[in-house]
Amino acid sequence: MLQGNLLTHGTPGVASTPSFERVELDAHSWVDVCRGFLIGADEVMAELIEGVAWRTGRRQMYDREVDDPRLSRWWRDPDEVPHPALGAARASICAHYDRELGGVGLNYYRDGADSVAFHRDRELRDPATTLVAIVTLGSQRPFRLRPFGGGPSIDLGPASGDLLVMGGRCQTEWEHGVPKVGRSVGPRVSASWRWSPDGSHRRAQRDGYFTSRQWRAAAPGSAETGSAHPFG
Repeated sequence: MLQGNLLTHGTPGVASTPSFERVELDAHSWVDVCRGFLIGADEVMAELIEGVAWRTGRRQMYDREVDDPRLSRWWRDPDEVPHPALGAARASICAHYDRELGGVGLNYYRDGADSVAFHRDRELRDPATTLVAIVTLGSQRPFRLRPFGGGPSIDLGPASGDLLVMGGRCQTEWEHGVPKVGRSVGPRVSASWRWSPDGSHRRAQRDGYFTSRQWRAAAPGSAETGSAHPFG
């Protein structure tokens, strides 16, 4: 839990000697876990909650459209970030994997009722090798992975400041999700970056994910004004 992570407070930035542990999901899919990757994660989260112009996604459910049970914001340009610590995080991840990640996406889970169902990042399903890097800011929530099509799930439970990097065929063979929790829990913001060898992570940001979904400004009181760009 957050109380046990002494690195969540302090001057925001990447830990000086981050340590990665690989979890092998199968012969072709893996997740790297780096605990305490981002120092000052709670402070970064508070600034993002206050300063980002959050958006609510709309999705089709049966015969009607419903709001996504979380708020989101995306930045197409990798050099345009809502907080300097996220720029430092991206640079560190790019250097570690020797890959050029795309722009950052933020998801804001306001409480335990906000969630995202099991899914694969659709623009990355076809490439044989992909990276999806996620830094957790704020409250610890379950982060579950299960084989695509169903099966037992595993929970990596990232705490504030922890980094998860899904690689290999993880977006083809596995699904991930953040389920609702019944107990009282504080806010959580996740920051994510993507890479694929065919460049689909950049194409999706340019003319796929952003234009294919319906978006609206978050309800009053859910977000403050921030970036002037529709999706970052």
